[in-house]
Amino acid sequence: MTGDLGGGRAVVLGGSMAGLLAARVLADTYQRVVVVDRDQLDQVTTARRGVPQGAHVHGLLAKGQQVIEELFPGFTEKIVADGAPLSDLAGTVRWYFHGRRLSAAPSELTCVAASRPVLESHVRARVAARTTVEMLEQHDILGLTTTSGRERVTGVRLRRPDGSEHRLTADLVVDATGRGSRTPVWLEELGYRRPAEDRVKIDLTYTTRRYRRCPPEVFGRDVSINPVSTPSHPRGAFLTRIENDQYAVSLTGVLGDRAPTDPDGFLDWARSLPVPDVYRAIRDAEPLDDPVAFRYPASVRRRYERLDRFPDRLLVVGDAVCSFNPVYGQGMTVAALEALTLAEHLRRDRVPNPRRFLADVAKVIDLPWEISAGGDLAFAQVAGPRTAKVRFSNAYIARLHAAAASDSQLTRTFMRVAGLVEPPEALMRPGTVLRVLRNELRELVGRRG
Repeated sequence: MTGDLGGGRAVVLGGSMAGLLAARVLADTYQRVVVVDRDQLDQVTTARRGVPQGAHVHGLLAKGQQVIEELFPGFTEKIVADGAPLSDLAGTVRWYFHGRRLSAAPSELTCVAASRPVLESHVRARVAARTTVEMLEQHDILGLTTTSGRERVTGVRLRRPDGSEHRLTADLVVDATGRGSRTPVWLEELGYRRPAEDRVKIDLTYTTRRYRRCPPEVFGRDVSINPVSTPSHPRGAFLTRIENDQYAVSLTGVLGDRAPTDPDGFLDWARSLPVPDVYRAIRDAEPLDDPVAFRYPASVRRRYERLDRFPDRLLVVGDAVCSFNPVYGQGMTVAALEALTLAEHLRRDRVPNPRRFLADVAKVIDLPWEISAGGDLAFAQVAGPRTAKVRFSNAYIARLHAAAASDSQLTRTFMRVAGLVEPPEALMRPGTVLRVLRNELRELVGRRG
């Protein structure tokens, strides 16, 4: 992707994945791209203050892996060479739904099992290697600057590490500051409406600990063991091999149920999971740190595409637009898809029309939001509109999971949809529906027998 480098400066607010991926595509068009973040970024391979969820198990879905490889050729080979395991999403990841294991099946859906800080540091290194990109670290973002009529953004106000303030002019500003984004407040201060918000309150808590020397006989050839939280078994976990022969386990509780952060309580909670694999893997392993918790109250989608007015030269991406329940692993992949959307708009106009761009971002978000928000509504205690489509989808997916316990083709199909490689309609193809119905009939006959 090569633009005309027609000059000018783009400023990206936020140096996490969404901001880095946006900076990558902006560097094809702008002579200077400045990434601003309040944290230190250079050489950081641990969880940052600005990314409190960074210590926990993260997933890069198959589609996200494909997009990042497209943006950074050779990325996968480099991160694997640096010690990150490579897995097949349906072949070497052990999935449990409703306490039943999905049948493993090679799928060619590649995913890198690296911690969030290591994954982010590799992306950051590739972005920073571009001579047109500057990382402006340890700067607080105070607000936007605009024309006198407030119809166009002209830059940002920043506070340096020494406490002094200054203004950074820009031809384009991209807000990638995450779910705590202040763009809604800034819009109101400038005389615009705040975007409406859709919320799905799941009250999720991740409690995470890293280990070494998990017994190999528990893992076998698998890279990850994931008993997923479902209405029938609300407690879940993600146990993953990561870089440097380490293992990370995140215990997930929903609707206020939280795994303890004391070592004994953490282990007891793992023992309460519907399958024994995670407990067996960590009970005698060597812990590398103390358990740490991260609370995620609700998924939030900001409906910028519905605003009838929006200032020119300002765009919003990543969690600043939509923050997904992290159990589904969609956030980084959606950010990658939004980066491709930004690249498309930049090819048409080096200063994208914000309303058109945000409308296209909404289309990127629609599918993963339908999957995650709809999935959370399968829990009866979660408030939200349960349309006939949501009720049918959740009932059908539960039956598909049951059938996939003995049908590897269904596992492949489901993981292609969950990995955002195929649309949900793939689950309703006649051959797939027939496989689900056959299993339903077998189980019915078995119960009567």
